[in-house]
Amino acid sequence: MPNFSRQRKNPQLVALGHAIKRIRLINKFSQETLAFTADLDRSYLGRVERGDNSVAVLTLSKIAAALGVTMSYLFADANL
Repeated sequence: MPNFSRQRKNPQLVALGHAIKRIRLINKFSQETLAFTADLDRSYLGRVERGDNSVAVLTLSKIAAALGVTMSYLFADANL
């Protein structure tokens, strides 16, 4: 059985997660606040910020809206 904890993370997911976290911190939002505003579970948001989870377009749209930015801004901030 493969050891999933040692698998390499997708660099695009990591970059996007870091961009979300960076903007969240600039806005002085906690994970709990952002998750509540975006109607997401806080633990899921944490996994997205770490690049552990793929994120659906509709979910990414909710995160961007809660942060007060566009999805294109998130991608640009992540250099994607």
